Amino acid sequence: MEPSSAELVAELKVLRKGRGVFTTPLANRVGPVLRAVCGIPDTAETVQIRERLAHVLRPLAEALPDDLRIAVLAAFALHEPARKPFYQDRVHWAARELDRDDRTIRRRIDDAIEHVAQLALARPGETTAPVSDGSWHTEILHVTLALDQARPEAFEFRRIVADADEIAELDLAFAAPASPPHDLDVDVFHGGTLVRRERESNDRIGLALQLPAPLPRGRKHDLALRFRAALRHPHYVCVPRHPVDRFDLHVRFPPAPPSEIVRLDRVFQDDAHNPAVPGAAVTPDGSGEVHLQFEHLAPGFAYGVRWSPAR
Repeated sequence: MEPSSAELVAELKVLRKGRGVFTTPLANRVGPVLRAVCGIPDTAETVQIRERLAHVLRPLAEALPDDLRIAVLAAFALHEPARKPFYQDRVHWAARELDRDDRTIRRRIDDAIEHVAQLALARPGETTAPVSDGSWHTEILHVTLALDQARPEAFEFRRIVADADEIAELDLAFAAPASPPHDLDVDVFHGGTLVRRERESNDRIGLALQLPAPLPRGRKHDLALRFRAALRHPHYVCVPRHPVDRFDLHVRFPPAPPSEIVRLDRVFQDDAHNPAVPGAAVTPDGSGEVHLQFEHLAPGFAYGVRWSPAR
């Protein structure tokens, strides 16, 4: 018998209790339907279970409207500022963040869980791989970041593919690199017109790029942008809202190289700046540059590089 949405909703409501995905041991909180949806083997330990839950639930949450996304990520403790020890504390956090009362937030969380369950069951067997939301996706993203400038500067070259007809605008939300928020310059070199820019949350800035003409399904389109900003943390990551087939990253460091450089591959966005989160060591070449490639980026996770200050 196929699992029902009601069964999955009930299991997700159990998962949100206590510390959410940071409950230990976690196995007792994950029911059979949720295990099947997330591809969690019976022998999985807590760390593996947590990774699989995040791998599936975060992208599904990212497809929701902002208020539902924030509420449900807080409910499961998948958002670092909301990693409180009790569910009620996370409800309070989301209420402050969204300027609503606790009762309203509980309703939003319930609504979001219903949507997440429906999305998870709508694509049986496909939840372990990035999927397009039906609008567009990125075929290749090239980023060149220069950290040896007085103000860090990045060039982004992107080829997108329309997965539906009449795609007229792209939402290019990304992890906010600047501090303060206004210290971010964005220039469009080709491919469209920047029509909207707004801070969606403490760690995310949204950009709306209007295309020169609506794209029909299957059409590819190239665009180029330049970003200049003071970085909040010593890392640079891509946190896609839509799937990315390939991400090609070049970073040029100052003459005094960092004491450590690590590759970040499918980590929580909130963990990208946390030195306790491990990554593979990377050694710069003779020009002080590193070149990293990533494939099949899942929406909602961070991919890129983190470094430690020079000693």
